[in-house]
Amino acid sequence: MRDDGRDMDGRPSPDALLQRAERETRGRLKIFLGAAPGVGKTYEMLTSGHAKKADGVDVVIGVVETHGRQETQALAEDFEVIPRSVIDYKGRHLEEMDLDAILARRPGLVLVDELAHSNAPDSRHPKRYMDVEELLSRGIDVYSTLNVQHVESLNDVVAQITRIRVRETVPDSIIERADDIEIIDLTPEDLIKRLHDGKVYIRKTAQRALDNYFSPGNLTALRELALRQTAQRVDEQLLTHMQAHAISGPWAAGDRVLVCIDDQPRSASLVRYAARMADRLRAPLMALHVETARSVHYSEAARDRIAATLRLAERLGAEAMTRPGSDEVEEIVRVAASGNVTHIIAGTPKTSRWREWLSGSVTSRLIRRAGNISIHVVAGDDREGQSVAAGIKTVPVAAQFKIKPYVLATFYVGCALGVGVLLDQSLDVRNIALVFLMAVLGVAVSEGLKPALYASAVSALALNFFFLQPLHTLVISDPESVVAFGFFFVVAIIASNLTASVQRQAAAARLRARTTEDLYLFSKKLAGTGTLDDVLWATAFQLASMLKVRVVLLLPEEDTIVVKAGYPPDDTLDDADIAAARWAWEHNRAAGRGADTLPGAKRLYVPLRTGRTAVGVIGLDNDRQGPLLSPDQQRLLDALADQAALAIERVQLVADVDNARLAEEAGRLRSALLTSISHDLKTPLAAIMGAAGTLRDYRSALPEEDRAELLTTVMDESERLNRFIANLLDMTRIESGAMEPNAAFHYIGDIVGSALSRARKILAGHLVDVQVPADLPMVRVDPVLFEQVLFNLLDNAAKYSPGGTTIRIGADSNGERVLLRIADEGPGIPLGDLERVFDTFYRVRKSDHVRAGTGLGLSICRGFVEAMGGIISAENRTDRLGAVFTISLPLLPDAPNLKDMT
Repeated sequence: MRDDGRDMDGRPSPDALLQRAERETRGRLKIFLGAAPGVGKTYEMLTSGHAKKADGVDVVIGVVETHGRQETQALAEDFEVIPRSVIDYKGRHLEEMDLDAILARRPGLVLVDELAHSNAPDSRHPKRYMDVEELLSRGIDVYSTLNVQHVESLNDVVAQITRIRVRETVPDSIIERADDIEIIDLTPEDLIKRLHDGKVYIRKTAQRALDNYFSPGNLTALRELALRQTAQRVDEQLLTHMQAHAISGPWAAGDRVLVCIDDQPRSASLVRYAARMADRLRAPLMALHVETARSVHYSEAARDRIAATLRLAERLGAEAMTRPGSDEVEEIVRVAASGNVTHIIAGTPKTSRWREWLSGSVTSRLIRRAGNISIHVVAGDDREGQSVAAGIKTVPVAAQFKIKPYVLATFYVGCALGVGVLLDQSLDVRNIALVFLMAVLGVAVSEGLKPALYASAVSALALNFFFLQPLHTLVISDPESVVAFGFFFVVAIIASNLTASVQRQAAAARLRARTTEDLYLFSKKLAGTGTLDDVLWATAFQLASMLKVRVVLLLPEEDTIVVKAGYPPDDTLDDADIAAARWAWEHNRAAGRGADTLPGAKRLYVPLRTGRTAVGVIGLDNDRQGPLLSPDQQRLLDALADQAALAIERVQLVADVDNARLAEEAGRLRSALLTSISHDLKTPLAAIMGAAGTLRDYRSALPEEDRAELLTTVMDESERLNRFIANLLDMTRIESGAMEPNAAFHYIGDIVGSALSRARKILAGHLVDVQVPADLPMVRVDPVLFEQVLFNLLDNAAKYSPGGTTIRIGADSNGERVLLRIADEGPGIPLGDLERVFDTFYRVRKSDHVRAGTGLGLSICRGFVEAMGGIISAENRTDRLGAVFTISLPLLPDAPNLKDMT
C-alpha cells in the first residue's frame, strides 16, 4: 500500500471506495448554483422537484422563498409545505424552517431554498446549511439553491469584483460534499432584461441593483466564477469515479499537468515551463520528485536543489509531492494515472551513453510507458537552477573517522569465529561461511557500510586462515575452496551494501518522520494563533528550539524594517546587521553571516516570503564561528520560514479585510451624514433665512402678527437646527467612547417632568398621559443624559403620530428593574425594523415617505441608556396601532425611595 491510499497493483482506491460507501448511507444533496440572484435557481429546483414527484418520490417543501414571483408561486402550490416554526426574538416573530417537523415527517426529498441563510437566534443551528447537514445524516435527500458569491473561498474575490461583501457564506466543504451541482446559467443581457421587467426586484430596487451590483461586467465575472466552481467539482467527481473503479486513464475531460523534478539544476526551469503551460491550459499543476535507492547518495547541493525546486513549485501554485519508489518511471506513471494527468513534463536525458545503453534513460522509458499521456521533453536551463539556491554557506559535513565501529566489527567477526570453531568441532557443518555472513550483516545494520566492508574483509581472512585447507595459512590448495571463498567474499560485499543501504533509508525515513511531525505541530500551532504577536512569538520559539540558534523577527514598518519579536528577547542590532536585514528585505534574498552578501554582519538574515511577496525577515545567530546551519538545518529553516510567512500573511490579510470593512463602514456613515446634512439640516436653515430675510426687507410693511409669526418661525427652526447639531455631537461622543455619565440617584418622575417641559412645543398637537407612581424607587442615572433620551423618544413619538392622538408615559417596577414606557398611536414599526430603528442614520420608511430627521435620535437613546447600564427596546402595541419604547434600568439594592426621603 502506498502512502497516498492507492494500491500499487491497480485495484480500486480504498479512499474512493470508503467515500462512496459513506455517500450511500446518507441522503443525497443537489445544489442549484447560480451566478447572481434572479437567474431562476428556485424555479429550476421546483421544476426538478415536480419531476421527482412524478417518479413517485415523496417530495415536500421545507422552505421556499418565491419573492412574489407568480411563476415560482404557481410551481410551489402543488407541493406539500411543512409549516415553518415561529421564533420569538425580542418581541419579533421570525419564521424559520421547522427542522424537527421535517425529521418527523421523514420525506424522500425536501426542497430547501437559500442554503447560505442565517437562522434566527435561538434556533438549533445558526446556519441553514447545518440544518441541511442534519437532514442528510438522517438519510433524507435535499435540493437546495446557492449563489456563487456565498461560497466562502470566493467571498474575497466577489467583494473585489462587485465592491460589495456578502456576509452570509457557506464553507467550501458543503460544495465538496454535494452529490450533484446544477449550474443555472443566464446571460447578463437576459438577467438585466428580467430586472427591467420587474421579475427579480420591484422597479425602484431593481434600478439600484442595476446601478451597483448587476452591471454587465460584474455579471460576466460572477458567471465565470460559477462555471469554474462547477467544472472544478465535476473534475473531482470524475477523479473519484476513476479511482473507485480502478480506471487507469487518463480521461482527458480536463487537462492536468505533472512536472518531474530530479537533482539536476535544470529542474527549476522545468517547473517554470510547466507553470506557464498550466496557466495557458487553465489546468491544475503537480510537481513530483521520486526518492529511490540512489537518492541516499545525493550530495548536499543536490538535496538543496530538490528542496528549493519543490518550494518554487508551491509558490507557483503547484501541488508539490515527494514519493518513495523502487523505480522512478513506474512511480511517475502511477501518480499520473491515478491523478488523471494528461501532460507530463520531463527533462532531456543527462546520463552517459553507456549507462543509457545498459539501463535506459528515465525520459525514454517514460515515453514508452506513458500510454495515452502526452510527454513533453524540455531541455531546460541549468543556469535557472542557481536562482532558486539559498545563497547561504552551510556547515561542511566532514566524514569523521571513528574507531568504535571498526572495533565492534572486529568483535562481531571474533564472535562469529568462536561460533564457527565450536560448530566445526562439535558438528559436521560444511558451510561455516554463513556464520561469518551473519556477522557482516549485523555490522551493516548497526554500524553502516564502511565497517561492514571491513568486516567482510576480516571475515574472509578468518575463514581462509581457520577453516580452509591448509589450516592456519592464507594459502588455499583446493580449487573448490577457492571458488567458495571467492563467492563468499562477493556475497558478503553485496549483502553489506544492500543492508547498509536499507539502514540508511530507514534512518532517513525516521529523520523525515520526525521533521514532518515537528512541521505539523508547528503548523497546528500557527493555525490556532489569532494575532500577529502570537504568530511571531511561536515562530521565534520554534526556530530557536529546532535549530538551536538565537532568533529575531523583523517586519516592515513605514519606510524601514524593525525588530518585532525574538527568542531569547533581543532588539539590539548594529549598523551592519541593520544593513543586512534591509538588503534581505528589499532584494528578497539572504544576507549577512554566511551569505554571499554582507557576510560581516553578526546574524544571518533570511527573507520570509510567500507566493506574492516578502512579508518579513528572520535573523539567526549563535556563539560559534563560521556558517550557522548544516544542510539539513538549512532545508528545515526553509520549511519553517514558508509556514511562518503564510501565517503572517494570513493575519495581515485578516487585518486588511477588517480595515477595509471599517473604511467601508466609515464611508457609508460619512455618506449618510452628508446626505442628512445636505437635506435635513438645509430645511431649517432655509426657513430661518427666509423668515429673517422677510423681516429685514419688509419689516415696516408687515403687521405685528406676521412679524411675530416670522420670529416664532426663526426660533422654532433654530431650536430644530440646534437639536440636529446636538445629536451629531452626542453621536460623536458615543462612538469615540469619550462619554462618562455623571450618575447619581434620581426620581424618574422629576426627569420626565423636565423632559416634558423641554418638549412642550413638539407635543403641542398631542395629548400626553403621564402615569409615574410617586413611590417608585430611585434609579442611578445621569439626569442630563436621561432627559435627552426622553426628549428624543418624545420627539420620535410626536413625529410619527397623527395630531390629536395620545402619547402615554408610564413607569413601574418589578422588584429588580424600573421600567419606563413611552407609547404612541402612530402606524407602528415594521417587524423587520424593530431592531434596526436603533441603527445610526436609519429611518423607518412608510410607503414612499420618510420623516424629516437625521436618523440619530434613537441611536443616541441606545448609546446613552447602555452607558448608564440600562436596556432600551422597541415593540408594537398589542391593544391598538402604535409603537412602544421600553427603557429598563437596574434597581440597585441601596436605591432610596422618594417616599422614605420625604
